[in-house]
Amino acid sequence: MAGVELDHLVVTAPDLASGIDFVERRLGCSMLPGGHHHRMGTHNALLRVGPRAYLEVISVAPDAPAGLRPRWFALDDLRPGDAPRLATWVVRTPRIAADAAALGPLVGPVEAMSRGALSWQITIPADGSLPLGGVLPSLIQWDAAPHPATRLPLSPVTLVRLTARGAGASDALSRLQGLGFRGEVELDFAEGAPEQGLQAVFRTATGDEIVL
Repeated sequence: MAGVELDHLVVTAPDLASGIDFVERRLGCSMLPGGHHHRMGTHNALLRVGPRAYLEVISVAPDAPAGLRPRWFALDDLRPGDAPRLATWVVRTPRIAADAAALGPLVGPVEAMSRGALSWQITIPADGSLPLGGVLPSLIQWDAAPHPATRLPLSPVTLVRLTARGAGASDALSRLQGLGFRGEVELDFAEGAPEQGLQAVFRTATGDEIVL
């Protein structure tokens, strides 16, 4: 039975331009426009970082209507001038309902979402928070093939390692291993780290490593 695999990384920003600038300056490559998530009032930009993996910069859209439900990835907590950051990650699964139940209430209920012609199911906490501060990923199940990353051009950087630090890291790793997490990306989870959060390491075409 197929296990779960890393799907994409999520960089949050108070506005899309600052998030794109943050990624492009650090990684030295250009991002592509994504689109709008109308149910959430958000929009994004994308960068392919593996055969079936991408990096997403996401922010609240400036024309988003007021009174929407709490937005995903804790975007409602951001204020103008806040620094963009790697906030969390998302893993894909072919059995999202069962895996969400196995991970427990922290990941939130499964909801149907769309952007343009794409549609998927994803776990979203009702309050829009990041499970375990972003260390525990969201689950996603795409409704149709091919995977969105394959529609993006290859970039000069490839994700090789993801490090999660802070309280709950060992618990998150145990939960993911229970689901059969697999893939080429190396995971490094550190429970006793002083700061909560994620760090991603990318390899360039020349073999250099870049940290985000």
